[in-house]
Amino acid sequence: MTEAIATPGALKRLADEGVSVWLDDLSRSRIASGDLAALVADGGVVGVTTNPSIFQAAIGSGEGYEEQLTDLAVRGVTVDEAVRMMTTADVRDAADVLREVYDATDGRDGRVSIEVDPRLAHDEKATVAEARQLAWLVDRPNVMVKIPATLAGLPAITEVIGLGISVNVTLIFSLERYRAVMDAYLAGLEKARERGLDLSAIHSVASFFVSRVDAEVDKRLTALGTDEALSLKGRAALANARLAYEAYEEVFGSADDSTRPSGRWSALENAGANKQRPLWASTGVKDPAYKDTLYVDELVAPGTVNTMPEATLRAAADHGDVTGDTVTGGYDRARADLAAVERLGISYDEVVRQLENEGVAKFEAAWQELLDAVAKSLDSKGVDA
Repeated sequence: MTEAIATPGALKRLADEGVSVWLDDLSRSRIASGDLAALVADGGVVGVTTNPSIFQAAIGSGEGYEEQLTDLAVRGVTVDEAVRMMTTADVRDAADVLREVYDATDGRDGRVSIEVDPRLAHDEKATVAEARQLAWLVDRPNVMVKIPATLAGLPAITEVIGLGISVNVTLIFSLERYRAVMDAYLAGLEKARERGLDLSAIHSVASFFVSRVDAEVDKRLTALGTDEALSLKGRAALANARLAYEAYEEVFGSADDSTRPSGRWSALENAGANKQRPLWASTGVKDPAYKDTLYVDELVAPGTVNTMPEATLRAAADHGDVTGDTVTGGYDRARADLAAVERLGISYDEVVRQLENEGVAKFEAAWQELLDAVAKSLDSKGVDA
């Protein structure tokens, strides 16, 4: 069992500032050992996110999955079905661990996310069908189905929300795409309202990726090598995220009422709908020169979620510097930072497009590695997969 978090003070301060802390990791051993329950009870964790890479690491290790793999092999299921059964079982069990949080927060937190097959990222109809299947298989009210924010994903998000299924929109890198994601969410809520569904039961988060933006922009700044270029390292990701929060306030209104919500959202809110909260994803720093809690300390804002890998979670608990809102006062600086990067010839549009393509490709590769590992395991048990 993983060592307990002894000093979660900074995590408590995050919660006090309106930031929900979710764990970006899941494995069967983490559930069975009681580690997840301990993080929820004592470590300030109020949600869990997963992705194909996380499941590849967990199931690929084989720890805790042998009995189910044997049963699946005896049944002669396909590799795809075996993976689906194992991942939904883990998410179902994790959802049970988080159920008290879900009940206590009226569904706002206590969520566990599971992603649609990444090979479907550019297929709208298949994504909708997969989302329905995953929600049915997990069969827990606190599940969130993750759908990537590709162009094909946008109408799928609308349709899935319209069916009353809560959605975690993932792989958002650009401000333009983020605005389209919020629009897709509102359109989905309008569909759900037309169908007579209870809007208060539908929740969504929009996962805006952070560290990967710095990794790519910093690489290009380093290649330029000028003093001006080097001075901008480590600033693009925070600027991008802060401007995403500004866009969020334009649609849903600010917590202090300084920004009024859009009329479209107000009508839905009056019908009981929930705001689609921004979720900061990819919050583990990629550059060891940066403080390991950079994307926690500098992205504190009310009504947000920060999903952290375990190393970042423990670092934040140990030495995070949470002193209040570090987002809403920084919009002008954020615009200036991105403009300065653009003036150096680094195209924002090119960077975010590349990151989206790479993000989908990385998840597809991890999923294929998982399928290959499961196929090998099933085959070793003497059953043709």
